Formats: sequence, structure tokens, C-alpha cells
Amino acid sequence: MSMTIEERLDRVEAIQQIGQLVSRYAFAIDSRNFDDLGQLYVDDLADGGREAVTLLISNKMKDFYRTMHQVVGHAIDLIDAEHATGKVYTRAEHEVGDEWLDMAICYFDTYERRDGVWYFGKRRDLHHLHISWLGDHPKAPFLPESKYTANRVGLPDAWGASWKNFWADSTPEQIAALTRSPAKG
Repeated sequence: MSMTIEERLDRVEAIQQIGQLVSRYAFAIDSRNFDDLGQLYVDDLADGGREAVTLLISNKMKDFYRTMHQVVGHAIDLIDAEHATGKVYTRAEHEVGDEWLDMAICYFDTYERRDGVWYFGKRRDLHHLHISWLGDHPKAPFLPESKYTANRVGLPDAWGASWKNFWADSTPEQIAALTRSPAKG
């Protein structure tokens, strides 16, 4: 069956939008921007809606100071014009005190298009391929001073307000239990 140019363009746009969901999810998690994270999901999400999913993930992230989610592969299967499924390989590193936890994850997603915009309908992330401790903690400062970095702000400071707001209710002792190199700001 041959597709019209409009149908082909719609497929390309769908795949592009869905691909952006996965990257935006990783950035929202790592920057602790749970307002942005919630907007990636359908508004009538099962199990309590957007607020419930963001609260669940936000609570999980209180166990780690820094995280770095790297999307390393994404396969998208369009079911029809409004529904799709996908599998996403992710490598995630989580700081816990003086150690870094390395996780290889495969997410199993469903996607839905509402009013022309694609959202997560469901995201299952309990398919860990492996979890291990990295042998060496990154050295602080994470971005050593040099003539190339003099005017740069490193992560997590560059995340700005979302990062600061996420940790605002944590004591210095709680943060010290999760990192030996807290953000400067």
C-alpha cells in the first residue's frame, strides 16, 4: 500500500515528536524539573494523573543527588494516527554518597496523540538490564577551572531554579549523605 505525501509527512512528524518526548524526559529528570516532566504525559493518565506520576518520580529522585540519563536507542512503532508504542534503551548514572550507580534500562512506552501533540500514555521503566557500582567517583570539581571554562557554569548549577527548588526542603546533612560535591548555587 502506497502512502500519500501527507501521510508520509505525518509519520515523520509523529516519530520526531515522540523522539523528543524521550529526550525531554531525560532532561526533566536530571534537572529535577517535575513541572516539565508532568507535561510529557497525557492529562488523564491512569493511576492518579500527572501529579501522581511526578510525585512518584520526584520521591525516587530524593535518593540520588545527581543523575545523568543517556538515551542510547529508541524504536518507535506507529499503531495508527493517534497511538504508538516504543522501546527505549537508556544508560543512567545516579550519585549516591561517594559512589555512582550505573543502570542499563529498557523503557517500554505507549504514546498517544491529543490535539496534534504526542504524549506518554504509559512509561514502564522496571526493565533493568543491569545495575552496578561504577568503580570511580568523578573528581570534583566536575568542570575543572581552565581558560576554557572560566565563564561556564557546570551541572547541576546550570539547571537553575528547578534544581534549587527540588532540594530546597533538604537539610545540608541530607545532601551531604548523597554527594561530596554539592551544587554551588
